[in-house]
Amino acid sequence: MNTGIPSAQDISARATAMLARFYGYRSFRPLQLEIITTAMQRRDSVVLMPTGGGKSICYQMPALLSDGVVIVVSPLIALMKDQVVALTSNGIPAAAVNSMQSDEENRDILEQLYSGRVRILYISPERLLMEIDRWSRDLNIALFAIDEAHCISEWGHDFRPGYTMLSRIKEIYPQVPIMALTATADRLTREDIAHQLRLNDPALFIGSFDRPNISLRVMTNPGRNRKVSYICSMIDRYRNDSGIVYCISRKAAEEMDKQLTGRGYRSAVYHAGLSAEERNRAQDRFINGEVQVVCATVAFGMGIDKSNIRWVVHNNMPRNIESYYQEIGRAGRDGAKAEAVMFYSYADIATLQSFVDESGQQALNAEKLTRMKDYAEASLCRRRILLSYFNETIDHDCGNCDVCLNPPERIDGTVLVLKALSAIVRINGGAGITMLIDILRGASRQELIQRGYDKIKTYGAGRDLSFAEWNAYISQMIQLGIIDIAYNEGNHLKVTPYGRRILDSRGPVTLALYTPMERRKSGRARKEAEEVPQLSPAEQLLENLKVVREKLARKEQVPPYIVFTDKALLEMVRTEPTDMEQFSKVEGVGERKTVKYWRPFVTAIRKFKGIAESLGTGMSQEETLLLLNAGYDIPEIAKAKNIKASTVYGHIADLINQDKLSDFSSVITREQYLTVMEAVKAHPEDYYSYLPEDFPQGLARVAIAISDFLLRKKGE
Repeated sequence: MNTGIPSAQDISARATAMLARFYGYRSFRPLQLEIITTAMQRRDSVVLMPTGGGKSICYQMPALLSDGVVIVVSPLIALMKDQVVALTSNGIPAAAVNSMQSDEENRDILEQLYSGRVRILYISPERLLMEIDRWSRDLNIALFAIDEAHCISEWGHDFRPGYTMLSRIKEIYPQVPIMALTATADRLTREDIAHQLRLNDPALFIGSFDRPNISLRVMTNPGRNRKVSYICSMIDRYRNDSGIVYCISRKAAEEMDKQLTGRGYRSAVYHAGLSAEERNRAQDRFINGEVQVVCATVAFGMGIDKSNIRWVVHNNMPRNIESYYQEIGRAGRDGAKAEAVMFYSYADIATLQSFVDESGQQALNAEKLTRMKDYAEASLCRRRILLSYFNETIDHDCGNCDVCLNPPERIDGTVLVLKALSAIVRINGGAGITMLIDILRGASRQELIQRGYDKIKTYGAGRDLSFAEWNAYISQMIQLGIIDIAYNEGNHLKVTPYGRRILDSRGPVTLALYTPMERRKSGRARKEAEEVPQLSPAEQLLENLKVVREKLARKEQVPPYIVFTDKALLEMVRTEPTDMEQFSKVEGVGERKTVKYWRPFVTAIRKFKGIAESLGTGMSQEETLLLLNAGYDIPEIAKAKNIKASTVYGHIADLINQDKLSDFSSVITREQYLTVMEAVKAHPEDYYSYLPEDFPQGLARVAIAISDFLLRKKGE
């Protein structure tokens, strides 16, 4: 029985072909194809992928694979603008409806949507709820993609009440799949997203949250002058790239901007107290590379798809790990090395605690602030702490954070871990951190005795350690993903699957020896003077290619990453293509951009490698052949190369005469060929005068070249 749902094999073949043609990639990243297949088979899904993990292709591809449109719900106007420019530059019809455009512009875009001229529409949740009842039921919608989906959950770090109305989508379009996407969501938030959106048996996809290219570092109480000097050293180190300084308040952002501009750096400031025009100007200058750094409150950066942000500095500790992870994720989206540095002081704790006290969920936000503080003061690999927070466990240190590079003394913590896990299991996960420590230390608290916890086998098993020591070691167990905190069960501790495996196997587990914070600070301070590294040859070539990209971007008046992402430039550095054919095989390039950009980039690479010979002329025919072999028709080739169709036919005739093209089926029909041959036979001198008036100019040359080709082959 034919259900109208395509098979996974069919989806895979077509999606891979579209990926190469429109995006320039030959294979999908992990999970992307599975997510696309789920949407095409009309099943709801919840997708967790880190910033820069490739979420956008997951919801854009169904628009290329189906007859319907994809509606992308996003609160981020910057994201809408970025992605529409990127999509249209790749030949994919996309548009956005938002408050930054006039009513007339928005109405025109919606008309294009109804008429099928827009395949992907970006829209805010508020505007969607205004429009959805007006939309004709005849509008063929292939998918609703809800970006930043954590905003719908009261457990999420960025809860927005307006999002809760999005359950209306399922009421009106029950058969249309919904894809809910977020870069940061713990287990509780994931479950709430599915519930709030009324998803029907959604598939859950969790990509790895590991971003190994980002180095992690915390500097404790550095003082204002040291902070500014360190940020200046970051700008100097990445002079042709960009960075962000996140500040706790508008005043702090303005002060940092003043300090940097006073030292001669190109800086801008961004916060909610500025006018919309001022914020947009700062953001545009940052995206286009006119400023080296933006000093901003946490409102900045949402939805920005800029790939050459090399560093992010937090001038103050963020309020929770979700926010911190999302903000540092704006660095290094291209996969090249990037740095995340946090300045931490106890004054930050006092300020953030006041935010918690004013919030609607004090207990939850207080616990999340504690986890953030534990990260800042950690003596374990920082990446393991971040990953375990998102329920991803790794059993090795990263080697790319300040703790790994300057490790504390380690101890065999297996016995300590087994004591803690045993106690949690024996009380059936019915207590929080303080009660667990009291059980282990054999305290005689009234509540503990009333619950009968003094009767369990592990009561008093850890009397030899102080409260502070147990608190530090239990924090490490949480950070390693051995223990989890159930925020929806009074912050009680639970043993994770990883913890169960340790219980079963009896370890081993390595912990960092408890060291009072004061002693740790003095030790780290001695290590924090750094030299600015010299550029390697690969880094120098990358800088040269960025200069080429910058010139092209200025000429075309688009952000540099629209020409090529930094990831594509890195591939050029890795493969060093020295001709058009090699350039066409670079990941992230694609046929259209090969023809448009190969010459300036290949010239720069050849110069860097010391190749003196010129590229020569006559490559225009080779470009035509490349596009023809990629499946482009004559009008598409003419448009891509900005030449007339008759010129394209001339190239094809020359290619046939040179025996470089032997498949003519996509160029000329049998009827057209016979029409030319009959005219040539009857009127050899002026045959073109006897061709039909609407006969494509230049196609006759192709027919004659084919005739000569066939005669040559016959004579061989």
